[in-house]
Amino acid sequence: MNGLDWAVLIGYFGVMVAIGVWSHKRVDNVSDFFTAGGKMPWWLSGISHHMSGYSAVMFTGYAGIAYTYGVTSFVTWSFPIALGIAIGSRLFAPRINRLRSRLHVASPLEYLKNRYDLPTQQALAWSGMLLKIVDVGAKWAAIATLLSVFTGVSLNQGILITGAVTAVYCTIGGLWADALTELGQFVIQLLAGIAMFVAVVVELGDYGGFFGVWDRPELDGHEKPLIGPYGTVFLLAFLFIKLFEYNGGMLNQAQRYMATANAREASRSAKLSAVLWLVWPLVLFFPMWMSPLLVDAKKPDGSDSYALMTEQLLPHGLLGLVIVGFFSHTMAMCSSDANAIAAVFTRDVAPVLSRKARQWTDHAGLVAARLTTVVFLGLSMAVATQVNSPTFNDIITVVIKWVAGLMGPIAIPMMLGLLRTFRRSGPTAALTSWAAGLLAFWLVNYPVHWNVDGGVPLQYQVSIPLAVSLVLYVVIGWAKPEDTPERDALIERINTDDDGSAAAALPLPGQAEEPTPSKPVP
Repeated sequence: MNGLDWAVLIGYFGVMVAIGVWSHKRVDNVSDFFTAGGKMPWWLSGISHHMSGYSAVMFTGYAGIAYTYGVTSFVTWSFPIALGIAIGSRLFAPRINRLRSRLHVASPLEYLKNRYDLPTQQALAWSGMLLKIVDVGAKWAAIATLLSVFTGVSLNQGILITGAVTAVYCTIGGLWADALTELGQFVIQLLAGIAMFVAVVVELGDYGGFFGVWDRPELDGHEKPLIGPYGTVFLLAFLFIKLFEYNGGMLNQAQRYMATANAREASRSAKLSAVLWLVWPLVLFFPMWMSPLLVDAKKPDGSDSYALMTEQLLPHGLLGLVIVGFFSHTMAMCSSDANAIAAVFTRDVAPVLSRKARQWTDHAGLVAARLTTVVFLGLSMAVATQVNSPTFNDIITVVIKWVAGLMGPIAIPMMLGLLRTFRRSGPTAALTSWAAGLLAFWLVNYPVHWNVDGGVPLQYQVSIPLAVSLVLYVVIGWAKPEDTPERDALIERINTDDDGSAAAALPLPGQAEEPTPSKPVP
């Protein structure tokens, strides 16, 4: 990097902080901080939903997969996400929006106390927060790795720089700052991604052009959709995982649905995000698929290939823009995660731990939310310094094995609890499926010595915890139904459509019954 590249990077950081300061004026209470008061336009929510699912892991871990295996990086990652969000646009997005508009909650987990019971809510809240700390730690490590390639700063210095800038704008402006910075970040990564795509296409002229390169020995097997450890079982498992994760199971995407005005707007935002996930990653991945022709990765897993290719192909200025694109993805995801976890702690955990927290004023709640955001970012940055230790092994191991493997047991009770079909599943089903799924993850990955060369295949490390949780949640619900009139009333309230008279639907415990219930969703 030279002075021009540094100017682009520092200018980007300055704009992000400025947006956070401007967004501060739009935050008057906890609802504004966590759900934008339900005033976010559907298109902004959709772009924010899309951007909050990216991080620099794509340009390190997934770049390594693309370098080694080719198009399977798209087929087994962004395609399942796009399909999962498209399904969720009808199945989950409207219902999650009604959590705010009907139940007036500010945290995606706040409804679980009435849907199940307090112990279930606390189990999911604490495990979700701890998993997110590890997840975001991997994201900080990924962007710090890229920064070290370009600038020579140490891993810890890179983590501190990116974390500090993110903490400023997302702590000041809440979800509004997250969404508006993500809009700016979307434009930046659009320009950066196209610049890199064009540079690689021009370079391919020396290797036979777009259609001729696939016969090159360096790209042997790169055209196969499923290859290596990324087979059919992995694809199906990842589809189920991403269906839950990207529709709210990892909390931050749920806030985007909650932030829109109504259920219809939430559904439209999900459809926009699904389209972006289907189309845009093709532009980003193509240079990665071609990278074996253009660079020799220094790391065994190829995770530095995209950074090396960027240095080689782009002039100064554009190099700085692409580096800013790396930052934009990571900061978008990490800031949205920080906001989601702050919501869970201040709305779900703190009132259980402290009597004073139950009586917070709007001002006190906002202060607590901002302090929680800073604490979460600090803890995740501390974890980031350990991502490459023997505990976690490397970045892609954290993202695929830890996060994908543990997400299912946490998300299944939350997401399926929204649906009428699973109304019989109560606290016993939820807690048992959660605990058994976590136990399955531990058994598959750690204490059991399987008679398989190299250990348990990755596809089973990811799929077994999810399958165990899903089966137990459904089976226990039917074997030991725990549906009550109060729980059924809550489920009906988030499963009714949005015509003008539907605001009240059915009453929650302690509320007067409305004279005319809403028309059910087909």
